[in-house]
Amino acid sequence: MAESPTVFCVANQKGGVGKTTTAVNLAASLALSERRTLLIDMDPQGNASSAFGISSPETQVYDALVDHVPLRTIALETELEYLRVIPSGKDLVGAEIELVDRPERERQLRDAVASLSGECQFVLIDCPPSLGLLTLNALVAATRLLVPLQAEYYALEGLAHLLDTVERIRNAFNPQLELEGILLTMFDARNNLGHQVAAEVRTHFGNRVFDTVIPRNVRLSEAPSFGKPAILYDARSAGAQAYLRVAAEILKRYDADGPVASTSASSCASSVASEPASSRAGGAVEVRERPDADRAPEGSPRAGWPRGPGPPT
Repeated sequence: MAESPTVFCVANQKGGVGKTTTAVNLAASLALSERRTLLIDMDPQGNASSAFGISSPETQVYDALVDHVPLRTIALETELEYLRVIPSGKDLVGAEIELVDRPERERQLRDAVASLSGECQFVLIDCPPSLGLLTLNALVAATRLLVPLQAEYYALEGLAHLLDTVERIRNAFNPQLELEGILLTMFDARNNLGHQVAAEVRTHFGNRVFDTVIPRNVRLSEAPSFGKPAILYDARSAGAQAYLRVAAEILKRYDADGPVASTSASSCASSVASEPASSRAGGAVEVRERPDADRAPEGSPRAGWPRGPGPPT
């Protein structure tokens, strides 16, 4: 029986917290580790798509949600051999209206992703900064929730709201949904408030917080304008290296004996770690070019991937 992919929903109803940056660069980092990875852009703004130089796609995630077009026929290749992208577009704006009267409207993406069993190992879904029907579809389709959290004063208030919503979704639609972790983003080591927020998050959520912290980094901001993830734009930048370390944390969990012991959103929100918060730092990850001999011939299908429409031009 084909193994189902691990599906991560990258969500936070608050905008400007590094959600799309996390989805794009974590997907790229997992692909660089030669894990077949699919990134689904569920945000009508299409920022995750444009981060790979994709604009005005002929088919997009809207077609999968509304017209049941198979995801494998929509997936576009990228510069990274093991990464494909399901793009978004302006039509997605109307998807919530078109789906509202449809039976099981919250399960449309889950049914689409279910057809990918055996074809990829990881699926990452970039959500819009809201808790509407598109985000609901993503949360119902996912097995793991990854929450990017900016180290600022109001961060915990929004996080509590999100985790409460996730628990409701677990009870009503998706009991398999678990909290993968909270990722501190846009961290400025010179800011005392950032350190205080980080310490408080670690105190309340313990090992549900990634060891790696994503710093404020100009290369992360510049990369999308060149249609590249940070690892292809500047592999030695602090931002690119940080996301490689996050990917390493995830792979350490899944390459051993599968996912770490799961923790529900409600129990996580109420837990308090007994150990004091501490700063964690990871070493640099070496980035190596794969030899040309290891690459698939030009124009050939990727291993484990069906033939898609090809890379964006």
